[in-house]
Amino acid sequence: MIVDRLELAASRVIYEEEFLPTFCSVIEGGFPAGVHKVLRFTVKTPNIGDADLFLGDPNRHIDPNGDGDTSDSDGLYEFAECHNHFHFRFFALYEILPILSNGQLGKPIQAKKRGFCFIDVDPFMENIPPTSFVYRSCGRPGIPGFQGISTGWADEYFKFLAGQFFLLDDPVEPIPPGEYLIRITANPPFKRQGKEPCPARDPDGNCRLHAESNYDNNVAQVKVIIPDRVGRTGFGPGAARRPRSRRSSTTRTGLFFTLREASRPAEIALVRTSG
Repeated sequence: MIVDRLELAASRVIYEEEFLPTFCSVIEGGFPAGVHKVLRFTVKTPNIGDADLFLGDPNRHIDPNGDGDTSDSDGLYEFAECHNHFHFRFFALYEILPILSNGQLGKPIQAKKRGFCFIDVDPFMENIPPTSFVYRSCGRPGIPGFQGISTGWADEYFKFLAGQFFLLDDPVEPIPPGEYLIRITANPPFKRQGKEPCPARDPDGNCRLHAESNYDNNVAQVKVIIPDRVGRTGFGPGAARRPRSRRSSTTRTGLFFTLREASRPAEIALVRTSG
């Protein structure tokens, strides 16, 4: 599993946009509705290994014996009420770090996105014809899902989806103008706390939520400048890249978007056009 750095770098853009009270980003992120300045970005996580990342039906993880008692859950999934489907916990860590005057990195600020659903979105291997996608359903309580990422395919969280941003005017952790580093870590290491699951351990003894043959390529980093003003069309290389749809439907802006975000009106960014 890797993070596509080129996609991260090309997609980043700063907008002023309106967040409605019904948006999952507002409900789950705990910030007030209204117009906010955000740094949006796309995260693509290709499976370049020789085996599928298989998770299967989240219901089997939440309630392994199907008796309705979730006390025996393996802890890998949680139900996202706003999205109305299951999210895999802590698959990726989104951080932005200030670059200090001495070139060192300051304290990281995390994005408010916490949960993920794995499905096949884009074929990734350029020189290898892709097989048909296999994993395409997040699942809901009582409705089987089928989550995973096929080898040679990538999952993709497009920048206009809920949670795919840093809130620059966050009242608690504001991100003022300056130079920063975006850091995306897939399958991040963590220290087990209490009864948290620890399905795999890396060579350093840290917990990982799934085993990999190589943990050294799980991080992508991109430098970014936060300006004082955004402008009419946004600021950054992704300003001209609007929501798109491959195969008319297979990204989250189409069929897979519907599979993930069907519980509420699509949270496509309401970008302000005023200067």
